Amino acid sequence: MVFAHGIVIIANGEPAGGRPPASRPEPFRKSSLSAGRGSAAYRIVTVEGEWRTGSEAMGSKPKFWYRLVDEDDRWLFKYPREGSGEHWAEKIAAETAGRLGVHHAGVKLAMFQGVRGSVTESFARRGRILIHGNEVLSRTTISYDREKRFGQSAHTLSNIFHTLEASFKTRNAAAIAKRQFAGYIVLDALIGNTDRHHENWGLLVKRTASGLCGFLAPTFDHASSLGRELSEEKRRRGLQDGTVGCYSEKGRGGVFWSDSGRYGPSPIGLMRRAAEVYPDLFRQPITRVREQRDALRDVVRRVPDDWMSESAKDFAVALMHYNAAQIAHCMK
Repeated sequence: MVFAHGIVIIANGEPAGGRPPASRPEPFRKSSLSAGRGSAAYRIVTVEGEWRTGSEAMGSKPKFWYRLVDEDDRWLFKYPREGSGEHWAEKIAAETAGRLGVHHAGVKLAMFQGVRGSVTESFARRGRILIHGNEVLSRTTISYDREKRFGQSAHTLSNIFHTLEASFKTRNAAAIAKRQFAGYIVLDALIGNTDRHHENWGLLVKRTASGLCGFLAPTFDHASSLGRELSEEKRRRGLQDGTVGCYSEKGRGGVFWSDSGRYGPSPIGLMRRAAEVYPDLFRQPITRVREQRDALRDVVRRVPDDWMSESAKDFAVALMHYNAAQIAHCMK
């Protein structure tokens, strides 16, 4: 890693075609779990104990890395919090990102020793290293506290865009990264992801003969979305009372609009402000939301019925439909 004047220098940004794949053909065996209504259910992969290669310290939940025999790629098994739907939220978010053309880490539903969870494919490979957002921001933003994970009001969208501009040698590479991050903001708004803190994005870099080369890492870690923490009673009440939109609007996101704010705005609230100030960056992902709105129900319905309740599916669909309508209004 090379620093010049306190700024991470990236030799050039790679276009989408030059990035590592976000997902791969299913290399695991299927389980016999029931299918979701109307479409073939997502496959469930089984992780074997002997595949484990080590634990992962980053984050607040238990997880571990594993690798299949004779395979180079690593996967991260993540345990959901008890009583939550964090595992299906991760899967739906990844599938939704794919629909929107947002570069994302591949995710699968998984079982390990009888416990349900999700697995995420590592994208830090082929000599690439992930530099988290807090590390980059601390070298481009004065007095940025890289250790303050929550309530970090300096983690603003404008600071993030400035950091991306400062981290690439060419304007074109910086523009690619900014458009890609705008897609992440639109995805967060659509699924109600409130956990885009400064360790949940980053740059992928590797050393080459001409210097450091890299690009914005695929989006990852979307467990805090889609009402995954709600009880069945709260989901049913929200659907019956028509308050799903209120749930969306009241969420507190991990990206701030102003460094004087006490809390980050909701993901949908941030989206509204960002689209107004940066219309050129947000026009394309907003258009994709408009085009894919009718496909969102199928993305949710493909979760196996015994992994996600009917009310959880109805709530997730209603939430995304509300957010999609709000996003569409941001670009007329």
